[in-house]
Amino acid sequence: MTPLTPETVEFTGARGGEAPLTWGQRMIWGSTRWLDDGDPYFNLSWTLPVAGTVDLPAVLRAVRRLIERHETLRTAYVETAEGVVQRVARAGRLTVGVYEAGSRPMTAAKTLAADLAATAFDYAGELPVRCAVVVTGGRPRAVALALSHLAVDGWSLNLIATEWPRLLAGDDLPAPARQPLDQAAYESGDEAAARSARAVRHWRAGLARAPRTMFDFPEREPEEPRFVRYGMRSLAAAVAAETLAARCSATTASVLTVASAALLAAVTGHRTAVLQLIVSNRHDPRVRDMAGPAALDGLFVLDLAGGTFADAVRRGHGQAMAAYRNGHYDLPAVDAVRAEAARERGADLDLDAFFNDVRPDGRWPDLPPVDRGDPGEPAALRERTRTFFDGGYPKVKAHAFFATGPASATCEFFVLVDTAFLPGETAERMLLGLESLLVRAVAEEVPVDRVAEICGLAPVRRPAGWTRAGDDWIDNTER
Repeated sequence: MTPLTPETVEFTGARGGEAPLTWGQRMIWGSTRWLDDGDPYFNLSWTLPVAGTVDLPAVLRAVRRLIERHETLRTAYVETAEGVVQRVARAGRLTVGVYEAGSRPMTAAKTLAADLAATAFDYAGELPVRCAVVVTGGRPRAVALALSHLAVDGWSLNLIATEWPRLLAGDDLPAPARQPLDQAAYESGDEAAARSARAVRHWRAGLARAPRTMFDFPEREPEEPRFVRYGMRSLAAAVAAETLAARCSATTASVLTVASAALLAAVTGHRTAVLQLIVSNRHDPRVRDMAGPAALDGLFVLDLAGGTFADAVRRGHGQAMAAYRNGHYDLPAVDAVRAEAARERGADLDLDAFFNDVRPDGRWPDLPPVDRGDPGEPAALRERTRTFFDGGYPKVKAHAFFATGPASATCEFFVLVDTAFLPGETAERMLLGLESLLVRAVAEEVPVDRVAEICGLAPVRRPAGWTRAGDDWIDNTER
């Protein structure tokens, strides 16, 4: 790519203002505080195509309109004596880079977006968006974006992608029904307080049933990098998950959640699994067109002692729905419940195992047609499955993280592990184990207590002196 003269986009929105952080912003802010200064882990890269004969001024106008309509893209996050606030600028300017790429402009834009996202944002002093335009022969072909996770989440990125062609075309779009400033006002009211109180009760009840941690065994020498992520693309897993979801009156998200919980429990030697589910909090139509982080953690606790995997899916679907319904809350209130539970249990609670379904509608809309009535069909599809190393990280606040990918025509699935607790190879084995479990469960009833065997997983071995107390493991040699 050849850099050309950058452009300046000047914007003036409908309003500016200041408010406390929303609950979703507070969740991300707390996570950023856990990272080292300058760590860009919570930066997001995104690319947008430019189709047709649109010229550079039209692209810049579309960028301006995007920033003007979504207040989150012109928000700073400032620490004050009263706490962190979101501060929306009504007007300002954004420097937009312009780069000439001889061929493959979308590929060039993805590279450029990753470069833009490689440096941490100055949350108080910088717009939470960086932008560049890729041109070929002087004609714009793609836009590269880097955005702070404090400004957007996955839902917001899909919202921006949906709006982008209409903004390029110059269409008039209705203003979003709610912006983060409005969300902060809503969350200070009685309706949100009642929802938060229900969520607090859900957390209190769930923590009473959950193990203190899924990782109650000695740490090992971590690998380098310490945190590794593997991915899988499996049409067999998608077909099997859809078949099981229909059979169990559940969703594919619940099938994948229960499978993840069963794999983790099998590896760590637990009969009850606890995961935190990433809850998008977009079921309320008032926030469906709000760009900005809204997600919080939901608590999922599932008893896996006895029965079949299908039985676990049926139970787990109800538990997952409860977690999602109770995923909107005032974060300090839930933190207080967690601290209370830790005092009652006599030890800190380590809930750093997660599941995140990033699919916008929780489904795969473009799966190819297959014979769903043939229980052997998913097994026949396994030869198409591919696994791959997806990256390593020096620091992540998770010991295990299961997640779908955005692919719409296959099951794209990822497992991240903290190698101080689980070997990196276990992540890849859990991916193929998930596929094995789902495919096997379509063809026959799979006992939950055989998950490790069926999935080819080696459970953690605890040293002599470790004993089970309820669903916790205790090191008696320390007494």
